[in-house]
Amino acid sequence: MFTDAATGELRRRRFNFSVVSGPDAGRTFPLEPGTTLIGTHPNNDVVLQDSTVSRYHLELQVRQDGLKITDLETTNGTRQAGPHSSMKIGSIVVTGSTRLRLGLNTVAELDPIDEAVELGEFRSDRFANALGAAPVMRSLFALLSRIAPTDATVLLEGETGSGKEVIAEAVHQRSQRHDRPFVVVDCSSIPHELIASELFGHVRGAYTGALTDKIGLIESASGGTLFLDEIGELQIDLQPQLLRVLEKRQVRRVGETRAIPVDIRVVAATHRDLRKMVKTGKFREDLYYRLAVIRALVPPLRERIEDIPLLASHFAESLGRDTFDLSPALLDQLSRHNWPGNVRELRNVVERALSLGLTNLRLSGGEPDTVATPPPAPPRRRPTTSSELLETPFKEAKSQIIESFERDYLTHLLDKYRGNISRAAQAAGIDRNYIHRLVKKYNIPVSRG
Repeated sequence: MFTDAATGELRRRRFNFSVVSGPDAGRTFPLEPGTTLIGTHPNNDVVLQDSTVSRYHLELQVRQDGLKITDLETTNGTRQAGPHSSMKIGSIVVTGSTRLRLGLNTVAELDPIDEAVELGEFRSDRFANALGAAPVMRSLFALLSRIAPTDATVLLEGETGSGKEVIAEAVHQRSQRHDRPFVVVDCSSIPHELIASELFGHVRGAYTGALTDKIGLIESASGGTLFLDEIGELQIDLQPQLLRVLEKRQVRRVGETRAIPVDIRVVAATHRDLRKMVKTGKFREDLYYRLAVIRALVPPLRERIEDIPLLASHFAESLGRDTFDLSPALLDQLSRHNWPGNVRELRNVVERALSLGLTNLRLSGGEPDTVATPPPAPPRRRPTTSSELLETPFKEAKSQIIESFERDYLTHLLDKYRGNISRAAQAAGIDRNYIHRLVKKYNIPVSRG
């Protein structure tokens, strides 16, 4: 399946095999997904009468990226017939119409047939861990629910903070790979000089400081899903290496000559217009089309205002609160805000309101601004023993326990993953943006090993 670039419609591509000359002229065979064998032996899926065609002559495989044509080492060969040439082939992949000569006498046409895929209505306000009841979200969920069980590559497009990583993980959770790794690669946060090693891994001695072999993020995702976040930030000189990985499903570590096979499903995301970047030479056209098999637009929050109560309650629950009191006045205030920071900004507003115990917010420009609060009381001495803690007011005791746990847990986690926030977030099962906030909150130093 793929999305039509002009209409955004989900379509399924099939092929017809039609004999235009030779003993079997006029016969047409629809090719189903999977493999079709063609030859003169009765065990083939398509049996031809041409004696110059081998017993097992041709293998046609309908795949996600097109139609793979493989000559089965035949006596008289298979040729790709053009207006002025006839080129012998071994194995090729085609996406459009092509003409083949099998043996000496048979000429066949391979023609794509695109069929619209009816998405139907998505009735739930939840797709795995992604939430949304607005019509634009239900349409998005309907598309994703159809393609998630496949291995089709997905490109998520949308503004920063709109929830593309949550959507990507939801696709993974609804796929056949849900019990395998979901590996996040933030192309915007890895220094350029390290990204090749981070993506592809390296062998000992590949460069100064490479003291041991290292498995790259792509290899660590084998069997599962590789999420390439902010793919538009990937430097042009690294794009050919990534393209080879996507085409051959093989990765070669830095300093290594041997390629390692990887079994990955790829989901990419960007807030940039990659088609415009292709026109200006900042993004490779072949890589774009390899990534944009399924294109899905993740709408900004201002286009799904009716989802604010649902999202606010979810964020409050994830922060340890049962409810978030949305009064009519506050809901009206939130609904009229433009939300330049999208869903991420809403989460920050909810967290800030819960932390400060506010029932009213003043939102201006792009940043939430709280109402004036009285000056803080002089800090109390923090209890140091369990008995002292039990004598402390409940909310204060709970806050101190949580703070202590978060600080210790995060310090250990970042030490374990040598400052790699994406890996740490994946291991802990939390959003990496939440880790960023905790690092800032507790002023925890982050250094990459």
